[in-house]
Amino acid sequence: MGESETRRTVEAVWRMEAGRVVAGIAAIVRDVGQAEELAQDALVAALEQWPRDGVPANPGAWLTTVGKRRALDALRRRQTQQRTLAELGRDLDEQVTPDFDAAVEDRIEDDLLRLIFVSCHPVLSPIARAALTLRLLGGLTTGEIARAFLTTESTVGQRITRAKQNLATARVPFEVPGPAERAERLDSVLEVVYLIFNEGYAATAGDDWMRPALCQEALRLARLLQGLMPDEPEVHGLAALLEIQASRTHARTGPDGQPILLNEQDRSRWDQLLIRRGLAALDRARAGQAGPYTLQAEIAACHARARAPEETDWARIATLYAELARLVPSPVVELNRAVAVAYADGPAAGLELARALADEPALAGYHLLPSVLGDLLAKLGRHDEARREFERAASLTGNARERALLLDRAAACRA
Repeated sequence: MGESETRRTVEAVWRMEAGRVVAGIAAIVRDVGQAEELAQDALVAALEQWPRDGVPANPGAWLTTVGKRRALDALRRRQTQQRTLAELGRDLDEQVTPDFDAAVEDRIEDDLLRLIFVSCHPVLSPIARAALTLRLLGGLTTGEIARAFLTTESTVGQRITRAKQNLATARVPFEVPGPAERAERLDSVLEVVYLIFNEGYAATAGDDWMRPALCQEALRLARLLQGLMPDEPEVHGLAALLEIQASRTHARTGPDGQPILLNEQDRSRWDQLLIRRGLAALDRARAGQAGPYTLQAEIAACHARARAPEETDWARIATLYAELARLVPSPVVELNRAVAVAYADGPAAGLELARALADEPALAGYHLLPSVLGDLLAKLGRHDEARREFERAASLTGNARERALLLDRAAACRA
């Protein structure tokens, strides 16, 4: 394996394992900022050693073990917490063996859950909680997080830096909080898991349409939360939404990785096991008042139950989006409602709703607005206008696959 290929492997492993590595180190140092720095040190070591020595059999465990060694060294240098240090030293000595598989498995589920709740501590603002957790657990760059929040990269970078400083100043313990505190932080925790999944489901940047590892990580975290908080309907609502959305993974890309839109997908490739899991979780969510994730799961279920695109109950979907817009007003929700109305009542009705969002500041750089406009204009036969909208959408997206799809649609309008 050449050096450039090894570097790409290191980067890919980091994207998948960053959360586990940071969580494992944070369990030792009890400081998320320091844990991220030590994890970055382990990444640098990988970039130095793997091109020379080869990629280890379990690269994630290798990164975690190196990071924990450095964490232990840092504790020794400070000469504090002697009793805990001795116990950690014995524990780590057992882990630092040629069998790196064992090293990554030690309470990693609990460590990740602790890291989520620490990152969603009330000392942080809601947006800072989500940004920090996406950074630490999702391995997302500040640019990707900025696009997820429809804000600037510098703003997100400042929020993340301040968030880590605030956690350190407040001496937030690295632990899963008690039941009362869990409820306080639940909204932010659910938002974080949701955004991690979204970044995997439709990557904001890069050459790939999807990042399945992020979807799997979000699914795993949602299932963990179901076990931890089984009486919270919205936990099951989120799990239902992610299970059903993930069921389409294999149908969303072609042989060369090109995107396949919902109505063009081969629905026989949808994962029926995930759909059944999602519908079961949705039944549990219905035990309480429908929240935003449960409503979105209801919308996803409408698609899952339709054996063909023409069987989709778009009228119900439009009604559900209207209910969601009342519960959590958002221009993105209104844009989705416009699409549903277009299918239920015709493209002209949808276009009228979508046009009304043109001056929304939050959608100024949002590529899906001109993409929807282009689609509706094309359906109305207004091809020159549609082409311009598709070209504008292509200029706004950071994802190469999506850009190519939008430019193809623009070219079809020109033809």
